[in-house]
Amino acid sequence: MARARGATTAPAVAHLVRGDDPSLVAQAVRDLLPRLAGDQDPATVVEEYGGAGAEDIDVGVVVDALATPPFLAPVRIVVVRDAGRLGAPDAARLGEWLAAPVPGVVLVVVAGGGTIPASLVKAIDKTGSVTDTAVRAGRDRTQWMASQLRGAPVRLSGGAAAMLEDHLGGDLHRLAGLLDTLADAYGSDATVGEDELAPFLGEAGKVAPWDLTDAVDRGDIGQALAMLGRLRGAGEMHALAVLAVLHRHYQAMLRLDGAQVSSAEEAAELAGMRSTYPAKKAMDQARHLGSARIGRAIELLAGADLDLRGRSGLDDEVILEVLVARLSRLAGTRPGATAGRRRR
Repeated sequence: MARARGATTAPAVAHLVRGDDPSLVAQAVRDLLPRLAGDQDPATVVEEYGGAGAEDIDVGVVVDALATPPFLAPVRIVVVRDAGRLGAPDAARLGEWLAAPVPGVVLVVVAGGGTIPASLVKAIDKTGSVTDTAVRAGRDRTQWMASQLRGAPVRLSGGAAAMLEDHLGGDLHRLAGLLDTLADAYGSDATVGEDELAPFLGEAGKVAPWDLTDAVDRGDIGQALAMLGRLRGAGEMHALAVLAVLHRHYQAMLRLDGAQVSSAEEAAELAGMRSTYPAKKAMDQARHLGSARIGRAIELLAGADLDLRGRSGLDDEVILEVLVARLSRLAGTRPGATAGRRRR
């Protein structure tokens, strides 16, 4: 969810916009520039460097622009795009300007092209504002959607908003265009329900791999198959890549099965995970399944691996759907039940 840090009551002289989705970063910049320009036409007060088509960023030219006071306008906005292409010496020169900025001049640094030097991020965070457009899963994504819909050109009913969030999945860059299309179709400020929204949705957006494994762990066969379809469709994930996701998921449980771990930190270390959150989920699910069902899951994964490599001659989609359904059913059975001992 977009958030600003380091902002003060005085207008910030520098802004950093970053995130992992270029479309959301670009949208945030489009929203920011008119606010910075105020009553001025952004086209007359904004100078841009870097970005598409530019081979490199001439920081000397950027610094000259930053050192030039506004002329015939109260503000000059200098935008540096694809700032990940800046090196440490470039960041140092911009940092020197940040230490003594020219009144009326505003620097906007836009992520892209690599990793922005940490020194520049720290300097802007200290003296200006940082907007992070990254939208995480779960509550963060729901809050981001709600904030976007509050300023939308149409009003969505509660059911339509939930329907849209579920449909977009990770393709949140599609939201702005879709809302504009709805406004063109139904008129600004129109109330759009599920029936009115449905014809405009198109293909379901991509989802994260953990959306699949979470559904499998719940034993929700229908949802697991839906998530599989979206990983393979909008996500364009190869069948063997899907299998690798599932294999890593159950491999973590296998490592934790029977282990004397009492915390998520211990589970993460034993399972070789960087984050404690998925490690705790793996620890809890390993305890839920037990050794026999974890072993059966590994057998199913091994069999599906051979089938995907040509043993059965079946279509990849069929192989994966059967695997996901069996793993989901396995998670939903009682320990020691017949379904947990069934063979292919």
